Amino acid sequence: MKALKSCAGQRAETMIYVLIGVIVIVLDQLTKYLVRGMADGEVIHVIGDFLRIVHVENSGAAFGMFAGNRRFLLILPAILIAGAIYMISKDIGSGLKGKLFKISFALIASGGIGNMIDRFLCGQVTDMISFSIFPPVFNVADIAVTCGCGLMVFCLLFFNNEEEKPDLKGKGGSGDDAETEDESGEK
Repeated sequence: MKALKSCAGQRAETMIYVLIGVIVIVLDQLTKYLVRGMADGEVIHVIGDFLRIVHVENSGAAFGMFAGNRRFLLILPAILIAGAIYMISKDIGSGLKGKLFKISFALIASGGIGNMIDRFLCGQVTDMISFSIFPPVFNVADIAVTCGCGLMVFCLLFFNNEEEKPDLKGKGGSGDDAETEDESGEK
């Protein structure tokens, strides 16, 4: 009976990661669909020149890198997406750290899938969000990948291997100020 409850709990947790992925992909594709109705280069000023929606087609990766190398831009992300999905399926811990890692992999995979859909169907990626303080134009999939990577870095920096609480004080432990004993039993 306990194994059945455990299986149901794992299934429910996996569905959360799938739901995150579906939401990201749907939002990404919906915003791209709406923007493709605009003329290439057309601009909608949301907050003056600070935040604009602008239709840009990008045949490269981030910041236009590898432009025109479609095969590379389909194969490498497919491998990385498969790796992220594999990591979601692995038991990497049931605590907060493991769950945050799986959320980061779900964001990275779904963002990668969103941009892969564009590359596969259109040969290029539709970007639309432009901030005056950040020159590259980007899309919802790019935001998901960036947030997933940021969350992963957070986990790597602020969680140690034994603790489930983030170490925001940077002491390598749970953040408590209490002295700890070393291997010889001394404080």
